[in-house]
Amino acid sequence: MVKQIHIENYKSVQSLDIELGRLNVFIGANGCGKTNVLEAIALGSAAAADKLDNEFLGSRGIRTVQPNYMKSGFTLHNSENPIILSIQNHEGENIELALEERNHRSWDVKFPKLEKIGEQRRKREELEDIIEAVSIVAAVEGKIIKKSKDQRENEINKILKDIYLETFSPEILQFLIFAPENYFLRRFEEESQIKPLGIRGEGLFSHLVELELSENFDILEKIKEKLSLIDWFENFDIFDDPSMFLSPKKIIVQDRFIKEGLYHFDQRSANEGFLYLLFYSTLFISPYTPKFFAIDNIDNSLNPKLCSELTKMLAQLAKEHDKQAILTTHNPAVLDGLNLNDDEQRLFVIYRNADGHTKARRVFKKEMPEGMEPVKLSEQFLRVYLGGLNHNF
Repeated sequence: MVKQIHIENYKSVQSLDIELGRLNVFIGANGCGKTNVLEAIALGSAAAADKLDNEFLGSRGIRTVQPNYMKSGFTLHNSENPIILSIQNHEGENIELALEERNHRSWDVKFPKLEKIGEQRRKREELEDIIEAVSIVAAVEGKIIKKSKDQRENEINKILKDIYLETFSPEILQFLIFAPENYFLRRFEEESQIKPLGIRGEGLFSHLVELELSENFDILEKIKEKLSLIDWFENFDIFDDPSMFLSPKKIIVQDRFIKEGLYHFDQRSANEGFLYLLFYSTLFISPYTPKFFAIDNIDNSLNPKLCSELTKMLAQLAKEHDKQAILTTHNPAVLDGLNLNDDEQRLFVIYRNADGHTKARRVFKKEMPEGMEPVKLSEQFLRVYLGGLNHNF
């Protein structure tokens, strides 16, 4: 699990340190930088996984893919400085990335820590000796040629990078920013290049079908159980008949108030709240979805009571299924689902300081004076006790 993140020089983030729990909620004014923090993590994830092509960045949830639009503009020198991302897990292992703009469309990725650690230097020398001994020659188009110094250097760097990344938990390489949309949740034929779930909700139907075909019935039952947060829900069945020309793929939803044998409806006519809840339940329960991810605007299409109950449910699911998530929200009701007595559940106010830099402040549980009734977090947010409602915090 990721413990601490340090970001430099990304959009509104000049320099930011944040210590994460298992379930983290970001609140703050529009444009304060909540999504910028998520994007910086996603960019670092893509860099570590060596997937910095524009199509990969967009499919991870990064809105701007051109390097010259990603760096902060607080000084003229910022455009010359690299974007820095440092990530530490709970074992104290740390990955440090530096992304330098090669041109307006691509990056050079460096791992500064590799040059600082003596052990890695020794490994580099050992590898150089090995490669010199066994890779002096290579077959290229039937001819025997000597590998160039640059070729051997690239091989060494690749091996060192693999060694470096293997010491760190792999979840950072899978980080995505999910922002499901009603359109994609209803069109289950949509697919994403990232499996099993796309950031807009693509692939949900295919993944549910795959769970059924692979006989992961216990997972499907857990997903259905969590849908009971919606009062009318009773059950759903997966319908996938390629012989049907019209609507071959459906989820048939059963409303407990409709008499048995009468009409049931599919995802195209289900209400939005059901579809979002189905997506979130699948995301947190499935063992095939990322271990570390973000959800932007978790409150989308959900009423306040459901927002609160959903937060409680996701905190429980994150612990049960070893997931770590960052949620952003503008709905105060989401906060009421948090238990700040649990250190794994954390609330952060994201704001911009007097210089315009994005900053984060963790909100801790405060004991009320004797005789005073506790004030809900939602009320504290609305009364501006927490901050995060304007830029002048």
